[in-house]
Amino acid sequence: MMVQQCDYATLSQMFQRFQAANPEPQGELHHTNAFTLLVAVALSAQSTDVGVNRATHDMFQIADTPAKMLVLGEDALIDHIKTIGLYRNKARNVIRLCQILVDDYDGQVPSSRAALQSLPGVGRKTANVVLNMWWRLPAQAVDTHIFRIGNRTGICPGRDVNAVERAIEDHIPAEYQLHAHHWLILHGRYVCKARKPMCGTCIIRDLCPFEDKNL
Repeated sequence: MMVQQCDYATLSQMFQRFQAANPEPQGELHHTNAFTLLVAVALSAQSTDVGVNRATHDMFQIADTPAKMLVLGEDALIDHIKTIGLYRNKARNVIRLCQILVDDYDGQVPSSRAALQSLPGVGRKTANVVLNMWWRLPAQAVDTHIFRIGNRTGICPGRDVNAVERAIEDHIPAEYQLHAHHWLILHGRYVCKARKPMCGTCIIRDLCPFEDKNL
């Protein structure tokens, strides 16, 4: 049985606490511009942020624009990212999206979800991360952490990622929408963990309906 959606007052209290603890939450993927952010997020699928940062550290110093990435080439790109999952397919997509950015967008990363999702290897989650982190739009990228804690805590329950995204947009107060995705990811990554949630140190434990708290 799916947990019940938290009410407005409870959500307001939860996000007041998230905001007080971390007023300006930041993503953990290293980037210097919209392009390096887009590439980093695309590479992060089924990989850790730490692994992606390690793989892109040297690469972004020599290829931080679509044109420079095309000069680097697919083989050299593979050498840089071969430590992360699905690296061959990801390298192919990065080169293809770079060519499209150069040909169709004057080398710039587009700022609409539809245009972003038209690029090879860029799905809705990747597009939403770029829209949120670079253009500071209240776009909600639902990953495994958000899906898990949304359904565990009642913050944003849903049967699939699209339903969870809608729950965030429909129920979380507007003043918290911009940073909601980062607060939830960080909470899921470091506190409300999959196997052993750290309920004893959780700042919203008294508001959370999860019955099997790890205290």
